[in-house]
Amino acid sequence: MQKATTWSEAIITKYPEQVAVAIAKDAAGKHNPISLGWAMQTSHKPPMLAFSVGLTRYSLGVIRAAKEFVVALPSAEQEAEVMLFGTKSGRDTDKLAEAGAKTRPAAKIDSVLLADAVANFECRLAGELATGDHVIFVGEVVCSYVNEKRLNRLYTVGPGPKMAGLPQG
Repeated sequence: MQKATTWSEAIITKYPEQVAVAIAKDAAGKHNPISLGWAMQTSHKPPMLAFSVGLTRYSLGVIRAAKEFVVALPSAEQEAEVMLFGTKSGRDTDKLAEAGAKTRPAAKIDSVLLADAVANFECRLAGELATGDHVIFVGEVVCSYVNEKRLNRLYTVGPGPKMAGLPQG
């Protein structure tokens, strides 16, 4: 049986949810990662991914200007990095350097991969959609990678900064 409730009470039932990281190069040449809770696959042919970024985020303008980005699926071992990527602004912080994140150059776009991620996807911006206080970006995947090690994905497990590594399904 269902009962009527508030949006806030109902939406927290979505946890655990995946965490992703988008990385785009800003006008100063700095690679700027942002942690994402709202990301998904949208197409097989061509392969496409989408994610949502808040209107107030520095990454919004960076992604629009770069027109390309990496989507990384972080491993459980990257919890501290992902927390930093989601709580600091690239306006005034080199988040990759501060986190000590290991990166390697992307092959087909001007960005970097997270070396310790479970997977990385190089994407070219295919479109965007304004949705209230966020923008959904859609990218066409032009190159994909998986980590040679079998790593657990990082997930948020509830409201606030609670994360856990859950095994791959």
